[in-house]
Amino acid sequence: MGRIHDHFEKLRAKGEKALVPFLTAGDPDLETTEALVLAMVEAGADVIELGVPFSDPTAEGPTIQRSSARALARGTSLRAILRLVDRLRPKVDVPLVLMGYANPIHAMGGKAFATAAAEVGVDGIIIPDLTPEDGKPWLDPCREAGIDPILLASPTTRPERLAMLVRETRGFLYYVSLQGVTGARSALARGIEEKVRLAQSLGDVPVCVGFGVGTPEHAATIGAFADGVVVGSAIVDRIEAAASKEAAVEDVARFVASLKAPLRG
Repeated sequence: MGRIHDHFEKLRAKGEKALVPFLTAGDPDLETTEALVLAMVEAGADVIELGVPFSDPTAEGPTIQRSSARALARGTSLRAILRLVDRLRPKVDVPLVLMGYANPIHAMGGKAFATAAAEVGVDGIIIPDLTPEDGKPWLDPCREAGIDPILLASPTTRPERLAMLVRETRGFLYYVSLQGVTGARSALARGIEEKVRLAQSLGDVPVCVGFGVGTPEHAATIGAFADGVVVGSAIVDRIEAAASKEAAVEDVARFVASLKAPLRG
């Protein structure tokens, strides 16, 4: 069992739910990303999800699409993000997860990526444009290297496939709360609690809910039944809107603290 499993066990023992904030690595630059990660951990983040920028992020809404474009314009690459993780690992003890599309990992090579990621301390990988079946050449080397392949489910996932995803995922199951792309919403999708509880009944793996989660009230609602809450676009919005890099770090830290507060039990 890895760092993600151990961290969820500690949270469960304390009666807490996990906060999993996302940000696009390299937006506005990698130095600021490093400062943001440290500030988010200090503010209570339990797992950090670092987005690997890509030119065609099909699962993302406008907010994260723009952040990917900004990061790519700064020259951010997968190898540069691995170097960032290497710098962060001695400074933080929470799990660090990469979320990236298949192309950059394919270009690096599945085994080469898994080896390099394990060496710097990456704990998990999410590849949203690959099914578990199609993703085996990339996910299997990660699993063998001790990196958790985190799989995604959604409200349209059939029960028999949901059972397979619960069985095959590692670390946690990422439950996409709605149909469509990422982006903060004013209201949560209907029926999500029933869907999440079904997933929880199929195994012992934690289930974290993301997509459309954008306020402390959303976090409180989801935290009442899910094992964790993933927040992305609402954080990236604040980075984009900040008057300066320093202001972005301060604003995001305050926001993360407000999101974590209702999850402490």
